[in-house]
Amino acid sequence: MLGLSRARVEAERWIAFESHFGIESFYCRPGIEGAHEKGGVEGQIGYFRRNHFVPVPEVSSLAELNEMVEQWDRQDDARRIGTRPKTVAGYFALEQPLLMPLPEEPFETGRLFTPRVDRYGQIPVRTNRYSVPIRLIGKRVRVVLHASHLVVYDQNVEVARHERLIANDQEAAHLAAAGARLLDVEPERAWPTSPRRPGVPDPGHQAEAQEDPVPAAPDHRLPATHGPEPQ
Repeated sequence: MLGLSRARVEAERWIAFESHFGIESFYCRPGIEGAHEKGGVEGQIGYFRRNHFVPVPEVSSLAELNEMVEQWDRQDDARRIGTRPKTVAGYFALEQPLLMPLPEEPFETGRLFTPRVDRYGQIPVRTNRYSVPIRLIGKRVRVVLHASHLVVYDQNVEVARHERLIANDQEAAHLAAAGARLLDVEPERAWPTSPRRPGVPDPGHQAEAQEDPVPAAPDHRLPATHGPEPQ
C-alpha cells in the first residue's frame, strides 16, 4: 500500500494469478474514506464465519473441511440477503452469463523448491525432511509444496508424494533409514558415499562389493572310505 491512495505494490505470485485469470485489480481506499467500498463483502464473510465456523469444526483432514464448506455454499444458494427479492442463487444466475470463461489450464498455487537429495534419500523442505527414491541421491529434484501435501518430481516425472508436515523438524517416510534397519547397519554403511561427492554412492565400493567371493556351499557328501576302490 502506498500512502492513502489506491496504489499497491503487488506480490509476484498475485501478478501471476491476475494474468492467468484475466483479473484487473481495483483496490479500495484505506481508512474511513474507503470503509464503505467493501462493507457488503466483508459483512457476508463475517456471516459465513459466524454461522459455520463458530464453534470451530473438528475434521480429520483439509479435504474433509473443504467438502463441508462446499456443502454450506450449496445451502446458502437458497438464502436471501436482507430484504432482497432474489436468493443468492437467483442473483448468480443473472451474473453468470456476464462472467469470463475459466482458463483451460489450472493455476499452480504451490510453492516451488529445488532441494538436493542427501545421502539418506531425503530432501529438506522448509523445516522438515521428506523421503524420495534413493536412486536420486545427490541429484536436485523439483518440489511443489501445497497447503496439505507436496509432490516431488525428477525432471517431469513424479517420484514421491507426501502429506505436508505441519510441525517443525519432522520426517516423512524415512525409507533409507528403514532399509538400513532391515540390513542391521548404519545408513552410511548401507549406502556408502564417495569422499569426493558427499551424498553420492561410491562406485568403487559398489565394484568391490560385486567382486566379493560368494561363500562356498557346505559339502554334505559322506567322507570317502580308506578301503579298496569298488570294481
